[in-house]
Amino acid sequence: MRILLTNDDGIHAPGLEVLEAIAREISDDVWVVAPETEQSGMSHSLTLHDPLRLRQMDEKRYACKGTPTDCVIMGVGHVLDHKPDLILSGVNRGQNIAEDVTYSGTVAGAMEGALLGIRSFALSQSYGWNSKDRVDWSCVEAHGADVVRKLLKHDLPDQTLLNINFPDCAPDELASITVTSQGRRDQAQLSVNERHDGRGHPYYWLGFEGRRSDPQDGTDLHAVAHMQVSVTPLKIDLTDRSFLSRLREDFSH
Repeated sequence: MRILLTNDDGIHAPGLEVLEAIAREISDDVWVVAPETEQSGMSHSLTLHDPLRLRQMDEKRYACKGTPTDCVIMGVGHVLDHKPDLILSGVNRGQNIAEDVTYSGTVAGAMEGALLGIRSFALSQSYGWNSKDRVDWSCVEAHGADVVRKLLKHDLPDQTLLNINFPDCAPDELASITVTSQGRRDQAQLSVNERHDGRGHPYYWLGFEGRRSDPQDGTDLHAVAHMQVSVTPLKIDLTDRSFLSRLREDFSH
């Protein structure tokens, strides 16, 4: 099995090292095309107005001066001589659940793989509530390969990817692996922080507020909060089918 890896935290990210170790438990044909620098929050963006630079770091290992989407396109369309069997994106430093998936470069790497007709998984490791600002990778290190192997037994529908989130807990505290829906937080997560430079001019940082939600059972939010690995199938088709029917009915008259 040929596996292509990417991420949004950059070529030197600790989570990418974790992902490489997971991939090598599954296959000895592992390739890496990852961003030169951190691309968190870039979502499914493409680099169209600047040249893409590709630098070989080692055998089967490349850094691309671009987004995770760029990396997958370069890996599949330029670096590899044929499509990989699996694309793994991550392991992200922090969870990608609920509304996060719309911003996430990690999820976007898997999304591009799905668009190219390749089985694709996004992997993220939660942190914060128990480990504070230090990421404890031990849960995904211990269980990541087994989770991926289990999921490889299933054929994915066209244009569908799997979003996998590991809870912030020790490996032996993991409760289960559960299949979830995409949740929705019950409060805003992003805040605007105004600051001033040395000349008194304002500038702004966007940041995430560390407040707990009260998540609905069966969602990715609930699973990760209850020490479960969350596996969420995401479909690229964003059409609201029920509203589509109502709109068609209205415009048919």
